[in-house]
Amino acid sequence: MSIHDSSRAKEMRCQVLVFGGGLGGVSATLAAAALGVDVILVEELDWLGGQLTAQGVPLDEGPWIEAGMHSRSYGHFRRRLRDYYRAHYPLTGEAHRTTELNPGMGNVGSLCVEPTVAVRVIDDLLAPFVSGARIRVLRRHRLVRAVIDRDRVLGLELLRLEDGSTLFVAADLVVDASETGDLLAAAEVEHVFGAEARATTGEPHALAVADPFDQQALTWCMAFDHRPGEDHTIDRPDDYALHRDLRIDGWPGAQFSWVVSDHVTHRPLTRQLFAGDTDEPYVFDLWHARRIAWRRHFLPGTYASDITVANWPQMDYWRRPAIGVSPQDAAAALREARQFSLSFLYWMQTEAPRHDGGIGYPGLRLRGDVLGTADGLAKQVYYREGRRIRAEFTVLEQHIGVQARPGRSAAEPFPDSVGIGAYRIDLHPSTRGRDTVDIDAYPFEIPLGALLPVRVDNLLPACKNIGTTRITSGAYRVHPVEWSIGEAVGALAAVALRHNLPPRGVRADAGRLADFQSTLADLGVPLRWPVYGALTPYTRRGYRPPRPEGR
Repeated sequence: MSIHDSSRAKEMRCQVLVFGGGLGGVSATLAAAALGVDVILVEELDWLGGQLTAQGVPLDEGPWIEAGMHSRSYGHFRRRLRDYYRAHYPLTGEAHRTTELNPGMGNVGSLCVEPTVAVRVIDDLLAPFVSGARIRVLRRHRLVRAVIDRDRVLGLELLRLEDGSTLFVAADLVVDASETGDLLAAAEVEHVFGAEARATTGEPHALAVADPFDQQALTWCMAFDHRPGEDHTIDRPDDYALHRDLRIDGWPGAQFSWVVSDHVTHRPLTRQLFAGDTDEPYVFDLWHARRIAWRRHFLPGTYASDITVANWPQMDYWRRPAIGVSPQDAAAALREARQFSLSFLYWMQTEAPRHDGGIGYPGLRLRGDVLGTADGLAKQVYYREGRRIRAEFTVLEQHIGVQARPGRSAAEPFPDSVGIGAYRIDLHPSTRGRDTVDIDAYPFEIPLGALLPVRVDNLLPACKNIGTTRITSGAYRVHPVEWSIGEAVGALAAVALRHNLPPRGVRADAGRLADFQSTLADLGVPLRWPVYGALTPYTRRGYRPPRPEGR
């Protein structure tokens, strides 16, 4: 097929086309541009940053991130987030002096920030390359179709949402950094979704029978503050009664409750909204979990209330799958996920038992301004999984899971490692009504083989769509791992283009692989974990942020 046959309007060309502006897409774009490549970055939304910004999920990074176990570029990104607060926000003197500043003091990690701040920092990281015409960013562009020729993707036809015009972007190499692997389907790249069978993968926690529509719950995150004495109760959502009474198999009661199923043990676990004074930074309740603004870090009067992001077990929407279904069914799942989150908010405002013995928290006020929306919900639902490539190499539970590696004390070392990551194998309730799978994992490596499709020569995945299984995707899906995947893919694209090779050619030749790993090392990408016992395994003990100086 001719490229021009597919273009009904304008045409652009680049060396690397990155489809999707999440953290993987951003890091791939930055890495490729830093190595001299001309990149076009395409995003359907007006915000870049994916799960951190548009989906409203604060950084979930693990206990070794402040020890420097990340790439140079990710460390630079984290420093810029903190520097933005120091430069633009009226921090207290104590907060300004705190080296490991955590603006929200959320206990999910050591750097909880407002999504609006992360958006600005990401734009600033791209800005020098944009000014130098190395990077072009196309926001508000939606995929219409991929134009393919046998084992190559020639380019993408896009719809410009602002005016309805079409644009064709031709590229030498295409990166799928979409949240759900949409481009894999459009480009007819071999892929899987949902759950594999134990007979296929040999994984102890895989299902007995494969089920593509057994998918992790969606969560539509929202942000709010708390104004006691005020009434910010929302209108009663559609189907509120249905949502309020939903039960997951194995849970101790209705999903809308302060008593949930413990992720690991499945025993009843009390998770209240407030378990103590909101001024205390180290309380492990829902309010403190993903708090993104702690008012005590700022000069008096800056914030009337803390601001928190709700991304909690009670909000896991599991009634319908959203991947691999018809557009109508996917839209229905997204509508219900939004209603489900709003229903939980309404329950908290009107029916929830309060920590002081009363009923309801009507002072909970939606804060869409920090999420870039008018309704208080995130711009996009939080997808925990999507389509995954059939790869040259697939990461299995046996490679990283503690239980699946008896007699060993570390994850499988991969000779083709292109980065590192650390997270538990963490699967939320499934669309078949199954409870969580949350098990210990060792800090792991990212094998290059998992980034290479089995057939297509010039398409690479850059986020949750790599060659993992449904089990191991639960460990590779978090923010710093996605950044590392994208960074490796961007560098791989640049090296492959420089040598006029398909990306798989880099892995196929021992010398070229060694050279590529040296390039990554020069970029400040760690390929191995240090070997000492403090790093193994990643257990669910809860993260306790460092105390500010003097507190």
